[in-house]
Amino acid sequence: MPPFEELARKLRFRPKSKEAFQNLLKRLDPTIDPELFHQMLLAQGFPLLERQGRIYLKSAITPYQDQEFVVVDIETNGSKPKESQIIEIGAVKFTSKGVIDRFESLVHATAIPEYVVKLTGLTPKLLHHAPSQKEVLWRFRAFLGDAIFIAHNARFDYNFLSAKLEELGYGPLANRYLCSIDLARRTIESERYGLEFLKERLGLQETPSHRAFADAWSTYQVVRLAFDKVPDQVRTTEDLIDFSRDNFKGGGAKAGRRSSLLIDPPRH
Repeated sequence: MPPFEELARKLRFRPKSKEAFQNLLKRLDPTIDPELFHQMLLAQGFPLLERQGRIYLKSAITPYQDQEFVVVDIETNGSKPKESQIIEIGAVKFTSKGVIDRFESLVHATAIPEYVVKLTGLTPKLLHHAPSQKEVLWRFRAFLGDAIFIAHNARFDYNFLSAKLEELGYGPLANRYLCSIDLARRTIESERYGLEFLKERLGLQETPSHRAFADAWSTYQVVRLAFDKVPDQVRTTEDLIDFSRDNFKGGGAKAGRRSSLLIDPPRH
């Protein structure tokens, strides 16, 4: 189990005292000072909340209707982070009440394979004066904060961004995330779940394909429609993540437990 997933699992149903939390961090990585580890987690987007000496997993006590989500799409000049880079990024930040903010940027690049040019329309000339990948990802990290990361085929976008952030010295992503394909499969009847097919199937606003913000916006529309069909038993953000991954048992965890923390959540 990845360390961030393990940490979320251990905090999911019961907050920990500051001392117990630091002991947990020591077990996860004994080479890092636990207080520094704590600050690194916050900087990397892991949703922690400290109140009266206890540490909470915010996504376990936040009703998903009140949660901030960021739908993300990236265009890259290759499929492997070690050999490629991001050339465009688009994102939509929202809650159940609607859109809060948007992020959109081209990224400077000099090498773009022909098949990527044909797919996206992005050329070295178009990207020549764009800001550097380091600058764009620094701004994107601030935009993302500790919101829940959503993407269509989230594993690719999340892992690529995380790898590039770590390569640039910003540390990997630690945000909780869910895949809009998984969520759509649980809520929308369709023969296929690729973004283009869903756009046509659901009659969504036509937008250019394989451009980052346009695809992020289409994904946002799919997610909003999916939210309308999430069952009432799904209450917290962690419930929603479990539901999207088909791990939801009607009360939250694998054993079907329901967290009582939602009844009286800590205040910001």
